[in-house]
Amino acid sequence: MVQAYILIQTEVGKAANVASAISGISGVTQAEDVTGPYDVIVRAEARNVDELGKLVVAQIQGVEGITRTLTCPIVHI
Repeated sequence: MVQAYILIQTEVGKAANVASAISGISGVTQAEDVTGPYDVIVRAEARNVDELGKLVVAQIQGVEGITRTLTCPIVHI
């Protein structure tokens, strides 16, 4: 299982709507709107890196109001 945090920038005033829409996507375990350089932080999981990429590109980035994403895979050292 691969887990990641996805940092999201949105259009002005869209953070709450984006977080709400993303929280319903399969594979997303948490989606919160936050303050700072990013507007929404998502925690997601997938079977492997390829599936994680598909989740981000095909589903999360398709949510209206998103301008940029940064995916940060979790590592266990």
